[in-house]
Amino acid sequence: MHVLMISDVYFSRVNGVSTSIRSFRRELQAQGHRVTLIVPHYPHSEAYDQTYPDADLIRIPSRFIPRDPEDRFMIKGKILQLLPRLRALNVDVLHIQTPFVAHYVGLTLAKALNLPVVESYHTFFEEYLYHYVPLLPRQLMRWVARRFTVSQCNAVQQVIAPSRAMHDALRAYGVAAPITILPTGLEASQFKQGDGARFRHEHGIDTDRPVALYIGRVAHEKNIDFLLRAFQQTLKQLPHALLLIVGEGPAVPHLRQLAEQLNINEATRFIGYLDRDTTLLDCYSAGDVFVFASRTETQGLVLLEAMAQGTPVLSTAHMGTRDILEPAKGAVIVEEALPIFAHQLVKLLSDKEQRATLSAGARRDAASWSTAEMTGRLVSLYSKLKAQ
Repeated sequence: MHVLMISDVYFSRVNGVSTSIRSFRRELQAQGHRVTLIVPHYPHSEAYDQTYPDADLIRIPSRFIPRDPEDRFMIKGKILQLLPRLRALNVDVLHIQTPFVAHYVGLTLAKALNLPVVESYHTFFEEYLYHYVPLLPRQLMRWVARRFTVSQCNAVQQVIAPSRAMHDALRAYGVAAPITILPTGLEASQFKQGDGARFRHEHGIDTDRPVALYIGRVAHEKNIDFLLRAFQQTLKQLPHALLLIVGEGPAVPHLRQLAEQLNINEATRFIGYLDRDTTLLDCYSAGDVFVFASRTETQGLVLLEAMAQGTPVLSTAHMGTRDILEPAKGAVIVEEALPIFAHQLVKLLSDKEQRATLSAGARRDAASWSTAEMTGRLVSLYSKLKAQ
């Protein structure tokens, strides 16, 4: 099977979509399939490409996006110039990963190459757009996001949703195209045990200091404000506790300012991007409790990554996170209320025995989400589309 993927985001841009693409692509290649991937060129992507050389990765010249310095718009004409090269590849199916330039040019490529099209719906846009276009009424933005989503999903032969909640939302919007629920699994490398003691030593964190941990994109839609406010209440009972916020994103300046306003900046540390296969695993392992409160996740890969390291999870359960959290033995689900969240965080940070029980359950939870299994289901879907 030869798959052509196209995406508006990929590494060195770090987010859940990039991670999902890389996870599935690596496993597809491991299972003997070829995957050609078309993505934007970033100002600093050369360093990533030198570290991970890839003959089937095609970088497209791209433009800056106003109000979104992390992302880039690929230049449509540069993609279309690839058609002679793509025709020679004998591709079997085209997989669109994102809804911007990649979607519309992807449809054009599929028509020119006579390919079936599958599209993954990674992002809950009715919440996402509100944070990035705040001047327009929220209800209007929701309506726009839903119409936009229906139009795009109904233009392809198959939609992939990463969770039940996202599947149900798309059907409620009016999407008529077939929808398959297919989460992103965990790569085998994510089960390698990190060295939490080493991470604490390198960052000057006492071995017995209670550590609450958030890892992920540091963006406004992730509801990290709530975590800071809950942690402020936690410190009243555990003044020695530490909150680590690990990752990069546009909300970092706002969150630093909020931490100062809440007078918790001395107990809050912001740590940027960490290598997924080394220092990030150490960081997960260094945390006593992984905290999460995003309302917009279509899946929530970081929850699985935390569980794979045996780190207990304290989280609200919205959208796609329910699929992971509701059956989990390594997580505590709480409602989005500051006193309740803070009370549970104090309880977990103070109870080593409960954390040990949750840790064992978390590892078992994560083991059932392997990339190999999910990729096998994806290949079956590709084969079905090809045969139609």
